[in-house]
Amino acid sequence: MRKVILAINMSIDGCIGHMSLPAPDEEVGGYFNDLMHQDVDLIAYGRKMYEIMFPYWADEANWNDELDTEFGQRITDLDKIVFSRTLDSAEYNTRIVSTDPVEELLKLKQAPGKNIYVGTVSMIPQLAQAGVIDEYHFVVVPVVVGGGPRLVEDGTLAEKLDLELVAARTFKSGWIALHYKKRA
Repeated sequence: MRKVILAINMSIDGCIGHMSLPAPDEEVGGYFNDLMHQDVDLIAYGRKMYEIMFPYWADEANWNDELDTEFGQRITDLDKIVFSRTLDSAEYNTRIVSTDPVEELLKLKQAPGKNIYVGTVSMIPQLAQAGVIDEYHFVVVPVVVGGGPRLVEDGTLAEKLDLELVAARTFKSGWIALHYKKRA
């Protein structure tokens, strides 16, 4: 069975706002590139995250170095689904899905293929609570943002998630990658 994997950067105080966090350095960028190559053949996005990622990463003018080039090529080439009821069209190997994300991802987990990477913020509570997400990769950035969207907003989880630490890695920059899986 395919696994659904969530990987996200966040500040020490739990903020995940893309624009409020610094860009990862080469070591952290390499970590994310490695994640994108770990038996992943599908990325699932919400509309907002899809529109942040594309067309930006598909445009070679935004690739500043070898890591950006590797990431941009990989993320553009992978098959993608975007959950949206308002998006009319999508490019870059992307299919629009307007059905329930939980039902769709549970169905995709049973289908043949490699793992599914989830690149969406808005659906984290819904997917986590339904038990859809199998692994969590939190990369903690050593900054306190003080405001903005958080990993989980107050009241969005009906019950706590019980996770088991698989691995932890500290980078020279002070960023910390925490890899968890659902506790059995």
